[in-house]
Amino acid sequence: MKKKPDASATEWVDPDDAPEWTDEMLDRADLYHGEVLVRRGRPPSAAPKRQVTLRLSPEVLDHFKAGGAGWQTRIDETLKKAIGSG
Repeated sequence: MKKKPDASATEWVDPDDAPEWTDEMLDRADLYHGEVLVRRGRPPSAAPKRQVTLRLSPEVLDHFKAGGAGWQTRIDETLKKAIGSG
């Protein structure tokens, strides 16, 4: 009867054998200033959009969704044009 290898046993790996960090790996790494994680990404907007509940007719929704991703943005742009803001 063969004995299964011990799943908890790990082979020691020399840290000097670790792969070199790539620029991509460094770009994805967390950045800390002291103990504080520095936030990355898009800065907060001065005028953020607000989430609302809006009932639309099926034909309006189907029309905008047929254009693929970004359908909510297209509805927003259309409404801005209707009020003369876009």
